Amino acid sequence: MLNVALLGAGRIGQVHARSMIANKDSRLVAVADVMAEAARTLAASVGAEARSVEDILADASIDAVLIATSTDTHSDLIERATAAGKAVLCEKPVDLSLERALRCQAAVAGSGKPVMIGFNRRFDPNFAALKGALDAGEIGRPELLSITSFDPAPPPVSYIKVSGGLFRDMMIHDFDMACWIMGGAPAKVTAVGSSIVDPEIGAAGDVDTAAVTLSWDDGRIAVIKNSRRAGYGYDQRVELLGSKGLLSARNVLENTVEKITTNGASSAKPVYFFLERYMRAYEAEWTAFVASLASGGTVPVTLRDGIAALALAEAATQSAKSGEAVAVTPQMLGA
Repeated sequence: MLNVALLGAGRIGQVHARSMIANKDSRLVAVADVMAEAARTLAASVGAEARSVEDILADASIDAVLIATSTDTHSDLIERATAAGKAVLCEKPVDLSLERALRCQAAVAGSGKPVMIGFNRRFDPNFAALKGALDAGEIGRPELLSITSFDPAPPPVSYIKVSGGLFRDMMIHDFDMACWIMGGAPAKVTAVGSSIVDPEIGAAGDVDTAAVTLSWDDGRIAVIKNSRRAGYGYDQRVELLGSKGLLSARNVLENTVEKITTNGASSAKPVYFFLERYMRAYEAEWTAFVASLASGGTVPVTLRDGIAALALAEAATQSAKSGEAVAVTPQMLGA
């Protein structure tokens, strides 16, 4: 049985706690948060103990920690946890700064402890099936990838101001998906972005609507579209054209009922919130982490994967500001 602790009792921490207690091979024993009452409330609801980060890291009986704190604490906590002998699953991104993330990678390298980055969309059953079909050769060589990711509504501007921007906070999931599906990072990033959903987002220095083109040296292309507003629901689609066919993963709908009459056909809208869309993915992500520790194998999403996605986010941010393509170098990827 794996004894684990949760660092962060906010919204995403609560999501992870559900996955942790549902897994028969792990035991959630402690919860920490800068807001002591939040830690106590969540710990009580899952049968764990509210403790400080320092106490958790000093406890040799705790095998692993899940980091779900604010992004600006991720690198520090990864370093501290691995130095204390803990395996780590950390929410994305590794850091708001690529330079800081690369320093984190160097620090962790000597610890020998596994670090997995929480790109939960890889574990969505639909996206995983698409990737499996590609790897099985069912559509030949991948050539053109399209990823659509629209949120139903923008977050508060107070969150936007500390998020690191759309490319680091939102599209970073899609950068990881593109690297995962295509089998590696691209050579060039071209981005455009604007603030047309909420002028306050633009005033805060961010964009709420963006499109990015990723180009590989062998000619493959990926196009990513993001918007902070899709009033009809949480729009999450992937389409991949290959040399021998097409793969697509469509939205998860509120229900499967389709109405067909003489007036036309209609179906339900996409589910509205990320929890409805991705709860199964979060559960599968935690299961994969626990299984990798039990087997001694490599975690399925490595720290280097997290750095690659962050490098693309940083390149996209630069491209959107300059209006020019940005090359992706081995140094940016931590190679």
